[in-house]
Parts: sequence; C-alpha cells; structure tokens
Amino acid sequence: MFDTKKVEIQWGGKTLTLETGRVARQADGAVIATLGETVVLCAVTAAKTVKEGQDFFPLTVHYQEKFSASGRIPGGFFKRERGATERETLISRLIDRPIRPLFPEGFYNEINCIAQVLSYDGENEPDIVAMVAASAALTISGVPFMGPIGAARVGYKDGEYQLNPTDGEVAEGELDLVVAATHDAVMMVESEAKELSEEVMLGAVMFAHKASQQIIDAIIDLAEQSAKDPWELAPVDDKSATMAKLKKAIGKDVEAAYKLTDKQARQNALNAARTKAREAFADLKESDPAQYLGTLKLVKKLEADVVRGAILKTGRRIDGRDTKTVRPIAAEVHFLPRAHGSALFTRGETQTIATTTLGTRDAEQMIDGLNGLSYQHFMLHYNFPPYSVGEVGRFGAPGRREIGHGKLAWRALHPVLPSKEEFPYTIRVTSDITESNGSSSMATVCGGSLSLMDAGVPLKRPVSGIAMGLILEGKDYAVLSDILGDEDHLGDMDFKVAGTSEGITSLQMDIKIAGITEEIMKVALAQAKDGRAHILAEMNKALGETRTELSAHAPRIETMQIDKSKIRDVIGTGGKVIREIVATTGAKVDIDDEGVIKISSSDGAQIEAAMNWIKGIVEEAEVGKIYNGKVVNIVDFGAFVNFMGGKDGLVHVSEMKNERVEKPGDVVTEGQEVKVKVLEIDPRGKVRLSMRVVDQETGAELEDTRPAREPRGERSDRGPRREGGGRDGGRGGDRGGDRGGDRGPRREGRGPRRERSEGGAKEGGDEGDAPAFAPAFLTGDRD
Repeated sequence: MFDTKKVEIQWGGKTLTLETGRVARQADGAVIATLGETVVLCAVTAAKTVKEGQDFFPLTVHYQEKFSASGRIPGGFFKRERGATERETLISRLIDRPIRPLFPEGFYNEINCIAQVLSYDGENEPDIVAMVAASAALTISGVPFMGPIGAARVGYKDGEYQLNPTDGEVAEGELDLVVAATHDAVMMVESEAKELSEEVMLGAVMFAHKASQQIIDAIIDLAEQSAKDPWELAPVDDKSATMAKLKKAIGKDVEAAYKLTDKQARQNALNAARTKAREAFADLKESDPAQYLGTLKLVKKLEADVVRGAILKTGRRIDGRDTKTVRPIAAEVHFLPRAHGSALFTRGETQTIATTTLGTRDAEQMIDGLNGLSYQHFMLHYNFPPYSVGEVGRFGAPGRREIGHGKLAWRALHPVLPSKEEFPYTIRVTSDITESNGSSSMATVCGGSLSLMDAGVPLKRPVSGIAMGLILEGKDYAVLSDILGDEDHLGDMDFKVAGTSEGITSLQMDIKIAGITEEIMKVALAQAKDGRAHILAEMNKALGETRTELSAHAPRIETMQIDKSKIRDVIGTGGKVIREIVATTGAKVDIDDEGVIKISSSDGAQIEAAMNWIKGIVEEAEVGKIYNGKVVNIVDFGAFVNFMGGKDGLVHVSEMKNERVEKPGDVVTEGQEVKVKVLEIDPRGKVRLSMRVVDQETGAELEDTRPAREPRGERSDRGPRREGGGRDGGRGGDRGGDRGGDRGPRREGRGPRRERSEGGAKEGGDEGDAPAFAPAFLTGDRD
C-alpha cells in the first residue's frame, strides 16, 4: 500500500531518519524527519499556474508545534492550537530565510511549506529538524529549488564546539548558533553569544557548515530514490536589448538620483525616473502586458547596477560615505520624564525611541509550549509604524518582520543582563522606530542598551550593533559598514553584529547569493568590530554607565529568604495572611517554593512595613529584646499585644507601670502602639511582656527598680510533698488553711487535671482565661 523510502544516518552521535511515501502522499513533497524521538512532518505544495499580473514570489512557510507532541493539552479557554506563537513565527522565518534565495528569478508560483512537530522528546530541538524536513520536502517535490540545504545548531563550552546541544547544554554554555548552508556556501546564521570573539564566532559558523554536509548528502540520497520529475520552466528571454533601451531612457536619471544624499529627495527623483520608464514603454501595456511588466522589473536591476558599479569602482556610496564610515550619531537619555528609562537614538536617517519599564514578578511573560509553562522576565518589543518611512500602510499588531527584528535585539541584550537574583525585576524594553533608512534593528540594540542603563538596570557592559553589507561581482567585493535601506535591498548580504567592548553577543547573517567565502566573512567581522567600537564611544557621550538609582516612578523590590517550613505561615490558610499583609501595607508580596520572598512597592515605607510583618511571622521572639507592638485585646488582668506581626504576648496589669494599676483600660486602649520587652517565653511558646521597663517615648530600656519575684513553685519555704498528695506548709497554709495536706491520693480512674489555656482572642481561649504565668488568685489554680 505504501511505497516508503527512507534514509538513515548517524549525526552528532544520534540517529537522523528521513522518510517519505507513507504520510501526506497528495502533497507535492512530504518528508518525516526524526532525530531521537523528535518527529517533524513537512509537506510542500505548489500552485501549477501563476496569477495574472503577479510579479513576486509568494512563498509561505508555516511552522506549528502540536501540544500532543509532548503529551500536553493546550492551556487557556480554547483547548486547541490557534494562531502562531512568537516562537512558531521565529522558526517559520528561520526556515524561510535560507530557502527563499534558492528559487530562480522570475518563478512566481505560490508555494506553501508547512512543518508540524508531531513528537518532541525534550532533548532534540524541533527547529533544526523542521529545517531539514523542509529542505528534503522541497528537494523531492519537483519544484525548481536549487538546494538542498543542511542545518545545524552549535554550542560552545570550555573551548569546544558542540553539535546540536540540548537546551540545558546551551544554557550552561556560551553560544547558541544556528546555521543553514548549501554544499558550497553558508546561507543563514542566527545566534546569541556571551561576549565571544570574532574568531570563535567564525569558527562556529565553519563548524556548522561542515556538519551540515552530512544532511545535504542524506537528502540527495532520498531524492535519488523518490524525487518527482522536475518542473519545466519557461525559457528566460534575452532582455539585453530591452535593458539597453531602458538605460538609454532613464539611465542618467537613475545615476543622478543616487547622487542625492537625502533619502526623500532621492526617492522623489527615482519615482520620477520610474514614471518616465512607464511612459517610454506605454505601447507595450496593451500589446504585450507580460513584457511590459517584465520591463518595469528591469528598472530595479538598472538601479542595482548603478549603485553596485559606483561602489566597486569608486568606493563612494549612495549618501557619499566611504565603505567604512558610520553615519552621524546622536544619543539622548531620559528622553521621556515618566518612563523608568528612555533614550532617543539617531543614526543618520534611522531613529528609535527606546523605553525600559520595570515590573514585579507578576508581570512576567507566561509561555505555554512543548516544555510546559515557563516564565520570561525580559521582553523586548519592536514596532515599525508606516510613518517611519513616510508611507501610508497598516498599523496594528506586529508582523513577522517586527517579531524577528525584536528577537534579534533581544538576543543582543540578553547576555549582558543581570540575573534575577541580582536584579529581581521584570524588564520590558520597547523600541518605536520613528525614522528608518536601514539598520533599525541595530538602532534598537543601541537605544535599548541606553534605556536600560537609564533605568538603572546593572548591565555587565553597554551593547552596540551595526549592520554590514556586501557587494560582490566576480572576485571583486566591497564590505559596507552601517548600510542604508537601498544598500540592503540592492546588495548581496545583510550581516548584523551586536556586542560589547569584550565580544559579540549576537550575530545574524542572510546571504542572497552563493560564493560568500570565509575570507569575506572574516573581513566583515573585523570591519564590524571597528564600527561597533565607534558607536559605543558615541553612546558613552550620552551615558557611560548605569545609573545607581532607579527612577522615582519605578517600583522598589526587596528580597528576603525564609525557611521553607515557614512558607505556610506567611501564606496562611487559603492565603489569608499574605492577603492581609498586602491589603494592610499596600506592598506586593510574592513568595516562591524555595522561600524567596520579593516585596515591591514604589513607597519604601510600605516595603518596610511588609518586611517587618513577615519577619514577625517567621522570626522567634528573643527574651530581653524590645519590640514595637500594638494592643489587640484588653482583659481584666492585662492586655494582649501583637509585637511581631503574627505573635501576641501578654502584658500583665502588674507590668504596665511601676505603680499600681486598677484597670488595664486606664493605661492602654485597643489599637494603641506600645513598646514592650520580652520577659519570658514558657515551654508552650506563651510570651510574657512588660511595658514598665521600656521608655514608651524613646524605646530605651529602663532600670527595673522593683524587687525581683521568685518564680512560682520554687519558693524556699515550700516543703516536701506530704503523703496523700499534700505539701508541708503548702499554698493552702499561706491562705489560712492547710487544705492540701488533708487530701488523700487521687482516685483511680480520675483523669489528669485539665490544663487551662491562656486567654485572649489570638490564643483561642476565652477572654477571662489567664496565662500560665499569672498569679494563683487569678488563675484559680489551687491544690
């Protein structure tokens, strides 16, 4: 029933299997890729005809993680996979970027490439497996794909490169780098690094390129067994004559336009040249619409030839710079008065307003994925409104490009952030691009770094970023620093590097042609290092180091550690205690399973009140120590005082003043703040307090002039217990009769004497009950 074809290889110490012919047989190409127990299905379908008037390549890549792959049910109200998550969007882009340049120019058939994670083992990441499956499915589908590509993830630890490391190994290491490559050249690089050198980063790229060759060979083996017949493409027309006519019509206009250094003036001149071209070939619009559209597309090629030729021949770029010069930079911090941190960063005609907002733990981003629920305390959001390029367009939710640019800047800044233990805040950085002419993602890195420092986030070092470009014609090439938008569109490489003075934190590369050699990448990295150093120096003029104080509008967070056994005491039954702390003090209180408590508020007094409350719950009272307290209950024989948040003690009427007190209510009232000294803690934890030995104004301890009382039951005049249960000279004799001595032994079957509980609402007894240390005439404790 099934004509299954399979290829199996050993890759990085694990088994990789590529299989086709058993699943999704109606697709043009479908491959199941398996690495360990991670399984990804990728299916490719292509339209057999092109829509009339279409002049672009409609390739769409969808990557989806099925929750069933890891044995989970989606959270939330809708128990099914819905729109693409940020991670799915980023991996879709990761697949799209290296395969898009490998389709021939002029191929406009719509293609869908859908990759679904069917099984996930928690060890082998599905993004690499999906890239391999997509490459294999395209290769066997018959569409004109000039692949295959291979892919690999590289880690770096203790001076050694790691092939396809696990999540745990990546977290412990210094590098997370993904490379996609053909047999001859690297096509795409995406990475995050902990301030590694250019040499280490280039070595990782080459290591990944070599490892990807095994994947390419395996895909070729599968294609030899199962590939469909290749599509027949229409022959490419010789357009040299049309190009000559077009150059004659508008060539000088295009050259003049690209000599204008102002972007808007240049765009206006180019639009005028394009209008002139449409008028020159207007006769084809009716007679041969296809040729007319093809001619208009040649305008873009003419523009590219003008720009590329000028750079290679003269070294002069569109805006008049040489190949290494960075555009003028202006940086300003504390741009917005109420933001916790803000910066306005301008480089040439690219500008961003970056803000940093600090929050508490409850503001963390919750992520529901294959690995279960996780929380992210650092977020970076990039926004690209249409006015930034002077256009009218859609404004609203972020698109794939915005999500990708934001993640690149996130990777650049993440390695220099303090740990959650060092800085227990949730951090959100936003970058609103207000002007754009190339390299807005790297402007986000620079502006984001400045806004973080302005907010008081203790970065290890400031981070800057630069976008590099490449013009390659045969053996001649030029590496461009700080590229413009037009240089990006008309060039052969987009190479973004971010890092500190100590090394690279992020590297992203997209190459549009084959033939980028290791030597070219080495030159680009070295040139980028010089550019980053220049940008850092300009940033330091605005703010050279992190501010030592947080914004007055930012919340303060204090951290304290308690014993795990005390967690339930702080939370209380059903959260009663912690809710009372929050409601009373106004501070936010978060506690984790390890006993780490984070208390936050913009008011320091609220934090201090909450901390003192919690300390009172978890700490033990010390005999002889003076505490601040509040009267919570008044009884006939004294007053109960709450003095450590969750602890109460009794101030006996005799310990209120150094003079006789008839009624406790004459001295204190409920809710009154008092200062007390701990006199005694009995074996049951009952606390005896005193007010009379503490100055109620200053809290200073006063000298006790009252003669010390002998402890009950240890008076020197007590004799030995007499037979029958009495006592010689017992307490009965002190009160006018030796009643205790006349009593016989306790009757058999009589239970033990009932223990009286200490009074007070907080202790669970009746208000009339007296504590164990009260005098006998109050307790009624008679023999």
